[in-house]
Amino acid sequence: MAQGFRLPEILDIARAEGRVTVDDLAQRFGVTAQTIRRDLAELDDTGKLERVHGGAILRSGTVNIGYQERAALNAEEKRAIARACAAEIPQGASVFLAIGTTTEAVARELRRHAGLMVVTNNMNTANILAENPDCQVIVTGGTLRRSDGGLTGPLTEGAIRQFKVDIAVIGCSALDADGDMLDYDIHEVGVSRALIAQARKAWLVVDHSKLGRTAPARIDSLAVLDSLFIDRPLPERLRVACEGWGTRVVTCGPVAEPPPGD
Repeated sequence: MAQGFRLPEILDIARAEGRVTVDDLAQRFGVTAQTIRRDLAELDDTGKLERVHGGAILRSGTVNIGYQERAALNAEEKRAIARACAAEIPQGASVFLAIGTTTEAVARELRRHAGLMVVTNNMNTANILAENPDCQVIVTGGTLRRSDGGLTGPLTEGAIRQFKVDIAVIGCSALDADGDMLDYDIHEVGVSRALIAQARKAWLVVDHSKLGRTAPARIDSLAVLDSLFIDRPLPERLRVACEGWGTRVVTCGPVAEPPPGD
């Protein structure tokens, strides 16, 4: 079956089942896994599906994808972002680490840092940094989001306001063309705003997939940040806006420059 016929059928399967896997589609269509990966890449590029580890899911503007899928999505890029971010965090610093799989990657890169104090509303991050005997870990408390170990709500925001730290490292679910950081959970938005307010410097860590997504709740503009760490260059309009706002953009990762002819 030619690709032009497969793609609509793949979309129909995704709409019916919520997600598709490479192995299942290869078996259904009698083609190789490599062929299906090319099909899914095409559907991802056109915004019809979103690639995740082992397959793809329907794009959503109101509901985030699951934690395991988020953790696997662009994992190498997240590690590169995390390495670049952690390299700029001084030994002995005080740091907020927010909810998110990329901030968890930053935590892994901080396991050998000395003299840190880390305040977090992420149970996964707390467990990661428990491996560092030279890091004081403070967990904010709050309402547990079982899906990903995040803590949110008024108790979390109140705890955050007891601190004034050197650096806040946050994530977001989407970045729109105007430079607004967006999220799905309004409670998480409130926590992110509190983190930014209570830090001397605010850094955002995101991979390039956030540029092609949308979410309903606004955190703030990139203008309030000191630095943005991302694995690919920003679209030109957004790059120019960040330059005007004084928001430093650190491009890091496997793809540092757009391919020739792009």
